[in-house]
Amino acid sequence: MDPRNNLPSLSEISPSLLSFLSDHFQNRGDLLKAPDLVSELQKQCSDLDHNLNDLNHKLEKSIVSFASHSEQLGSLFNVINLKLNHLQSSDFLSGSSTGGEEDSGRVKHILGEELPALAKEVARVETVRSYAETALKLDTLVGDIEDAVSSTMTRNLRKSPPGTSSEETRLLAIKSLKLTEDILSSVAKSRPQWRRLVHAVDHRVDRALAVLRPQAIADHRSLLASLGWPPTLSNSKSVNTGKSSVVLNPLFTMHGDLKNQYCENFLALCGLQELQSRRKSRQLEGHYHEVAMRHPLWAIEELVNPISLASEHHFKKWVEKPEFIFALVYKITRDFVDSMDELLQPLVDEARLVGYSCREEWISAMVTSLLMYLAKDVFPVYIDQLDEESVNGVPSQARFSIMHLVDLMISFDKRVQSLVADSGVLNSIRDDESFRRISTMSIFCDRPDWLELWAEIELGDTMRKVRLEMGDERNWKSKVQGALLVSGSESYKSPAIAAATLCHLSAMIDRCRPLPSISLRARFIRLACAPLLREFLDCLLQKCQEAEGLTALADDDGLIKVTNSVNAARYCESVMKDWCDDLFFLEMTLDQGDEAIIGVDEDTSGLGGGIFNEEIGKFEEFRKDWTEKISTVVLRGFDARCREYIKNKKQWQEKEEEGWNVSKLFVGALDYLQGKISKLEEGLNEIDFIVAWRSLATGVDHLVFNGVLMSKAKFYNGGVERFGGDVEVLLGVFRAWCLRPEGFFPKVSEGLKLLKMKEDQLEVGTEGIERWLKEKQIRHLGVREVERIVKNRIFKS
Repeated sequence: MDPRNNLPSLSEISPSLLSFLSDHFQNRGDLLKAPDLVSELQKQCSDLDHNLNDLNHKLEKSIVSFASHSEQLGSLFNVINLKLNHLQSSDFLSGSSTGGEEDSGRVKHILGEELPALAKEVARVETVRSYAETALKLDTLVGDIEDAVSSTMTRNLRKSPPGTSSEETRLLAIKSLKLTEDILSSVAKSRPQWRRLVHAVDHRVDRALAVLRPQAIADHRSLLASLGWPPTLSNSKSVNTGKSSVVLNPLFTMHGDLKNQYCENFLALCGLQELQSRRKSRQLEGHYHEVAMRHPLWAIEELVNPISLASEHHFKKWVEKPEFIFALVYKITRDFVDSMDELLQPLVDEARLVGYSCREEWISAMVTSLLMYLAKDVFPVYIDQLDEESVNGVPSQARFSIMHLVDLMISFDKRVQSLVADSGVLNSIRDDESFRRISTMSIFCDRPDWLELWAEIELGDTMRKVRLEMGDERNWKSKVQGALLVSGSESYKSPAIAAATLCHLSAMIDRCRPLPSISLRARFIRLACAPLLREFLDCLLQKCQEAEGLTALADDDGLIKVTNSVNAARYCESVMKDWCDDLFFLEMTLDQGDEAIIGVDEDTSGLGGGIFNEEIGKFEEFRKDWTEKISTVVLRGFDARCREYIKNKKQWQEKEEEGWNVSKLFVGALDYLQGKISKLEEGLNEIDFIVAWRSLATGVDHLVFNGVLMSKAKFYNGGVERFGGDVEVLLGVFRAWCLRPEGFFPKVSEGLKLLKMKEDQLEVGTEGIERWLKEKQIRHLGVREVERIVKNRIFKS
């Protein structure tokens, strides 16, 4: 009889045994080593049988120990039963009045001491009984688990008995593991003092899992290999669908027993992972267990790892053409993502792995594999090229390559996120941790030095463009049309260079939006965007200082340069405040963990708040300083032109000149003042113009009041009329910008009011001068100032 007829068919041999035979018998020469291999296998089987006998002996000892505990518990219950019967039949609790004080004392002793002691003893016995039952139940379950593990190890080396399979044994072991975990979870919550029992069981379960999981993964890999996974990445096995060439998906083509085996093995892996998640959740309770709870899906990782290894062969040829790398990874991700939803997701749901989406896990695993390759083989090459450029001084394409790579990463992330969104379960609120798992930009989370390098390159490229535009004088003369980049309809009269700078700034901010961490986005903005704003502010300051140094702002050209710079600062300040109200920037402000990176105070309400708080403050300070300087320059010119008017004290003793309602010496100063304010209105934005003319009004009020009313000039009736006419014309100059200019000249107006009073009205009664000032509604002048004005009033014609 042919001995080959006794050999089992291939369908009867387990995949793990086939893999074992393939590893040891690759050619005819390996057949000579068969006797040695048989001896080694027999020795291993003998060792396993010996271990199994040891486990049986331990189980027998546990049963004997439990039996002795049961006998002890039985005797304790008999004693308790006798005591209860004794109490029931005792005359001490019958309520009879015989016995007197002695019976009463006995009753108190029983109720006060013996009954509580008895209850305590009963509770102790119940605890011991519960502990023994729990320990025996756990020991039995763990024994079943260890038997199953030992059985699966044996089946990997020997043919399984009829009617059983390695997968069935593994599923039984997982079922026992879950029952064990249920008991341990209950004990951990209700009996925390039994922690030694829990630790002992955990130790045995960990040893079993250390064998069970690698076996399950090894069987899963063998099944995948028999399915033809990973698929060929070339087009040699593709079919024409009428639209494009698509790689065949082995997960869709498997059928029959092979499909059943794969599904059972997939369920086993998911069951093990669900069990592992529950165990970690229990063990890390109260110790920030959320951090360690989220793990990639093991079964999906086993699908991705072979693809990653196969892809690296192509990737190595495309280091200088990274767009091919991204294209291949996206194509693979897209081609197989549907099978995750249709075939694998129901299995994950059946395994009760809560919170897992096979689509997202597949995409995340593919992105992670790409991320690891970029971090290992692409970025370091570009960094080395950049270092060589800095050492040798020879220009290279390294900076361009890094920027191009980041562009590809941003584009790839958008396409990948659209795949996730196709599932219809994408959250409207982006969770940074979940977003990080599907973003290649998360490479900067682990390498902040690369983030700094990228920010430096972005800043250098943008700064070069902005400086070219700053050097073009046409950008300083033309104005921003409308309210570009700012909500509202306010006219800022800003030069076009401000809008151009902010457009470049906005483009840089948009490039950092895909970063998957608030702290990373804040860091990029501080490194790349803030220096650009400071550069622009320095340029504005230089323009103003040049104009001030040439003409001290006395001519209109210098004044226009300063007003242009002030308008640009106002425009930038408004745009940044508008941006800081956006959720993108509010997240950075509210993220207390990144406060050291952002560099802002907690109270940012004064300057609009947000990550640009410091820059907003500097623009506001610059604008206020130079608006004040403009007002000071105009006020100084007004002072110089009305100096003769102030020195002429005799004019207040004379009547008005015929045909003139204002003093001739005051006309030139008023004409200069009106001309300058009109020029400011034409050049400055609305808000800063209001600040400027109000500041001027305050300065003129003090100048005229101190120069005329606080001088030693004597005011006759004609002089009062003359001064009143001058004040009226002065107020008329400002009436073009406000309805009631008297409110902005409080000292001059109240001083004139005192001069116009009759002699008897100036007499202060016995009630005192302060009450008199209140009655006359003199609120902005002090007592000494009023006394001096009244003293210089001469009531003569």
